[in-house]
Amino acid sequence: MRRQAIALFALLGLFVALYLWLHSLGIVGELTCGTGSCEAVQASRYARFLGVPVALYGVIGYATLLGVSLVAATARPPRRILDVALAVLASVGLAFTIYLTGIEMFVLHQWCRWCVASAVVIATIWVLSVAGLGSAPSPR
Repeated sequence: MRRQAIALFALLGLFVALYLWLHSLGIVGELTCGTGSCEAVQASRYARFLGVPVALYGVIGYATLLGVSLVAATARPPRRILDVALAVLASVGLAFTIYLTGIEMFVLHQWCRWCVASAVVIATIWVLSVAGLGSAPSPR
């Protein structure tokens, strides 16, 4: 059940990241956010990392989490390596999200609701994936 929940949250995160990435490509016009901050955050120099839109990292990360969680959910017998992979991927995603949230908070002083939603999603995935490490069967 936990792996399916991770897959569901990864799919949700994928949709959020895809929406932001399509905006960065100019395919989606103005972001629907309810505040003016989404546009400001997405237009900042921090919206790119190593020359790549941050949202693309989100698309790749969430798609990877989705794929691994689906494989883990259907693996018989359950494989501990897949639970470890989910925890590692979620930890990398959470660390990057903490960095980006810090930029929003301390540098830009602006908040993007879509980014906050993504932060909640990856934090939830992280909690679920790390909790799964304790309950996973040990390798023989």
